[in-house]
Amino acid sequence: MKIGNLELGKMPLFLAPMEDVTYKSFRYMCKKYGADVMYTEFVSSEALMRNVKKTLHKMTLFDFDRPVAIQIYGHNIDSMVLAAKVAEEAAPDFIDINFGCPMKKIIRHGAGAAMLLDLPKMQEMAEAVVKAVHLPVTAKTRLGWDETSKPILEAALRLQDAGIAALAIHGRTRSQLYTGVADWSLIGEVKNDPRISLPIIGNGDIKSPERAAELLRQSGVDGLMIGRPAIGRPWIFREIKHYFETGELLPPPTVDEVVENVREQLQLSIGWKDNERSGILQMRRHFAKYFPHLPDFRELRIQLLQAETFQETNLLLDRILEKYAGQRVDYSDVSLN
Repeated sequence: MKIGNLELGKMPLFLAPMEDVTYKSFRYMCKKYGADVMYTEFVSSEALMRNVKKTLHKMTLFDFDRPVAIQIYGHNIDSMVLAAKVAEEAAPDFIDINFGCPMKKIIRHGAGAAMLLDLPKMQEMAEAVVKAVHLPVTAKTRLGWDETSKPILEAALRLQDAGIAALAIHGRTRSQLYTGVADWSLIGEVKNDPRISLPIIGNGDIKSPERAAELLRQSGVDGLMIGRPAIGRPWIFREIKHYFETGELLPPPTVDEVVENVREQLQLSIGWKDNERSGILQMRRHFAKYFPHLPDFRELRIQLLQAETFQETNLLLDRILEKYAGQRVDYSDVSLN
């Protein structure tokens, strides 16, 4: 698969852009375990125009990230063009446009998945951004707005005409948010339509190596994008690659391995935030996902989510290790909510 002149190999695995999740320390862990392509968190075009420090900080890239995209979103075409130019100065490998975020704070201004209600404007915005920069431009979107409006094929054709270099499709509508089951049949219809020549990346419910293989067979997509299933399980990329290469499943990690991973990610979060408490707060969403199905774990999980210092967190990780050392962590049937 290629994005512009960027060669990504056969069936690359993408870490989906996720707000307050795909920050630097988590990207590092996913890259360590085999993710091929990284994305930053969402970058607001309007915030870039105001030089908001937090937004500018999101565009800080590292050597380990590559290949990496900066994802931008907004409702104003002129602002998006300027944002794309600013993003290009940060030297990503490509720029991605968010046409899929379903959250109210994004769509109430007409950005993200709201663009699915105005496909001509989506096409106009994509074309303007493509013309404004020298880097390849990709896009990420959903099947449509709701069950009665799923114009994904028309959207894909319009984006292809606009010059988009690749399209990632999340197999849900905006109204579904992250509930229900992702519909990969429509993703497959887009990929296999004879008018579509741009690479299609499938996203949604890739919760296991077996599921990844099943969805790939069903759709024939060029790449797979993994989002929420990687939270608390960054090694899912390694597991999928191993299964694709050998047809065998890797054994689940031991608690010892998970604790070691958590400590590394925590240290990276604190180091990059340059603030102990901020780094710990950043990790709480991951703490909640890292130790599923361990017996009698509820109280320890609550304490992890309430820890305020690095020392307190480390002591809790020691207790987890003492109590569960050697046990394997079962990630089957883990809820993504």
